[in-house]
Amino acid sequence: MGLARHTLLWASQNQWLGRQFQTRAFARRASRRFLPGEDVESALTAAEVLQANGMSTLITLLGENVTCAEEAESVAREYSAVHANIIERGIDCQLSMKPTQLGMNLDVEVCVQQLGSILQAKPSSDGIIWIDMESSAYVGRTLDLVEQASQTSSNIGLCLQAYLHRTRDDLERLIQLRIPVRLVKGAYKEPSSVAIQKKSDVDEYYFALAERMLDAASRDVGWFPAFGTHDMRLITRIGEAARGIGLRNSSFEFEMLYGIGRENQGLLTDDGYLVRVLVSYGSAWFPWYMRRLAERPANVWFVFKSLLSR
Repeated sequence: MGLARHTLLWASQNQWLGRQFQTRAFARRASRRFLPGEDVESALTAAEVLQANGMSTLITLLGENVTCAEEAESVAREYSAVHANIIERGIDCQLSMKPTQLGMNLDVEVCVQQLGSILQAKPSSDGIIWIDMESSAYVGRTLDLVEQASQTSSNIGLCLQAYLHRTRDDLERLIQLRIPVRLVKGAYKEPSSVAIQKKSDVDEYYFALAERMLDAASRDVGWFPAFGTHDMRLITRIGEAARGIGLRNSSFEFEMLYGIGRENQGLLTDDGYLVRVLVSYGSAWFPWYMRRLAERPANVWFVFKSLLSR
């Protein structure tokens, strides 16, 4: 793991640094690189603009590790309200949430109950509700949560992280259950016993997993893969692999972050690929922001230049 990435991941877990950073005007300006605003209206407006440009969206409320059941219930109500707003405005937009936002740290049953309330309020025809994957300590519980929810809901999907050694087995489990998967590289600080450390090795493992996902999609029309990456080399390889087995560009989608690689997002859309952009909102943006920078430390220089240009 590079020094810059190590430092950024350390910063993402430092609560004191987060409190100090979020009070600084320059930091709030810098965060706008990755989120259009802290309020939901900013996120929904951004989603409408992206839709006008041919792209779908995901919306997530930033935050994790709620401290009481009442907070988890409040988060669930927020997501249900956002979904109702999405339907009213006619946006092709899905929800994406962390299990610790819904109370997993408190009690698994609290999390199950809050996720159930969101799923119950959302018709299955309105697309997928995505459950994000957090650090490796939560992987087993998150898989169990999603499997349990899938027994009563057909519109739930799960994010898997390619840098974890266990992900190949987890992917097979989800394919057998026909649960949609969003594959990302991973953005938490993990030991070598749990996660691959070398970037080039993560890239190769990601592609191997992507090939398996494409193969599953080609054999089962009810299974839909999503690839969360800004790595254009990987995106090109995935596109070529899909064509090699006769898949159309609409048989899968690329999911990318708001504010990163906008030109590439447009080019992929023009080429007929499905592109879905993750739009975030909320005041708890510091840990998330540091992890976004850690995924590609070169973004630090981009942000610095954007601040100087103001």
